[in-house]
Amino acid sequence: MSALLAACLARPRPLALRIDVQLPPDELERELDALQARMRRPGDPLHGLAGQSFGPPDLLLRQREADGELYVYVEDIARDRLAGYTVFNRLIELDRRADRHLRAPHSRFRAAYQRRGLAGAIYRRVLEAGRHCLLSGARQSEGAHALWQTLARQYESAYVDLRDKRLAYLGREIGAAPCEALQTRRLLLGRGWSLEALGRRAGLRLGP
Repeated sequence: MSALLAACLARPRPLALRIDVQLPPDELERELDALQARMRRPGDPLHGLAGQSFGPPDLLLRQREADGELYVYVEDIARDRLAGYTVFNRLIELDRRADRHLRAPHSRFRAAYQRRGLAGAIYRRVLEAGRHCLLSGARQSEGAHALWQTLARQYESAYVDLRDKRLAYLGREIGAAPCEALQTRRLLLGRGWSLEALGRRAGLRLGP
């Protein structure tokens, strides 16, 4: 029995999906340094993105959309450095109907900017806009899992099964059996959405 499944059996609520993603700090710093260099390079698609205020006065949001995916960059203007970013990815596992309404968010922030609620604030902006609902990835870091648990207390949430490009509703709580299945994902509904609406518009199967 894996350690993750044992933890699920010991504490059935809330269940943790597969927590095994952790980018090495040095690799994360190199990736963000490379993005920062692109943002300063004239002619690069990341150069000259419009900035938006973002709560803390020293932070600025810059965003772009490409191929249906939204990229949100957080810049520390006081220290002139890229703090991190969140990307809302399309999922190749979904059919075209569901692809219009669902995105999978992933965030990467330098260590100095983690645990400051930045990723959560960005997720909430997208959920409040109501354009998309959010679907977890096949694997999560511990920080991502904690964030999804927090958001699930603020927005309607459910577990779904994703296979053969279709989504099927599993319930608002699930047992230990599907805990480690790669097909099991966490769903967060954007403002104005319901499970029934997602069924009609994205093909979420609600019944047996």
